[in-house]
Amino acid sequence: MAGKRIGFVPTMGNLHQGHISLIDRARETNDIVVCSIFVNGLQFGLNEDWDKYPRTFENDCQKLRDANCDFLFHPDDVEMYPNGMDTQTRVICPTMTDVLCGASRPGHFEGVTTVVSKLFNIVQPDEAVFGIKDYQQLAVIRRMAEDLCMPVQITAGDIAREADGLAMSSRNGYLTEEERPKVICLNQALNWAKEQIEQGRKDFDAVREEAIKQIEDTGFRIDYFSICDSKTLEMAAVDDKQITILGAMYTGGARLIDNISLSLD
Repeated sequence: MAGKRIGFVPTMGNLHQGHISLIDRARETNDIVVCSIFVNGLQFGLNEDWDKYPRTFENDCQKLRDANCDFLFHPDDVEMYPNGMDTQTRVICPTMTDVLCGASRPGHFEGVTTVVSKLFNIVQPDEAVFGIKDYQQLAVIRRMAEDLCMPVQITAGDIAREADGLAMSSRNGYLTEEERPKVICLNQALNWAKEQIEQGRKDFDAVREEAIKQIEDTGFRIDYFSICDSKTLEMAAVDDKQITILGAMYTGGARLIDNISLSLD
């Protein structure tokens, strides 16, 4: 592989079109594309869905073949954590990890940064492509790579959506038939908030509360709905120009996340 540029797409498997779009994105700027599949127990908390997380390895392999992915790295727990997870050396990002998803999933991002740093060391990619649906994860990994001087370009891949706007996710498979048409309320609330801000509203707290009510009126429980500075993920100030609106909600069997960004002149 000497002289070849390597693109890398880390995943937890159960691949859908969103993942394949990341493979396609990596192909655009690299000679070799590597995908990893590893359901990382270190980033799952107590009472989360590690044990029932969908594992569809054979189907995933076929999708990667169809997408012309060059290499698949599929380690097991012993390969990734030879000394056990309890004593595993951790990589900790002290910023942006205790808010939003980090507030409801303590320790989650420590598990993410630890496994991603290990995968970077193993694969040695020139570029790594992450889906922007996990916006906070993307921001944290960018900060980690910058702070630790990792020679890896971190690239964002667009959110792949179903026809009605629902962000594609492996956890969408947990939705019931009754829930499925209703869950677009999260994306609709994000778009509504974006339109309000673009039209000049600066009362972000009021916009946030109105958007939350839209989601709750549909019958779902909110985790968070936040209007943030796109880089720092701190609550947006009235003079911020780059804003990202992030939301998470609970259905009967799933926790869904989505986000939308806007630029103000």
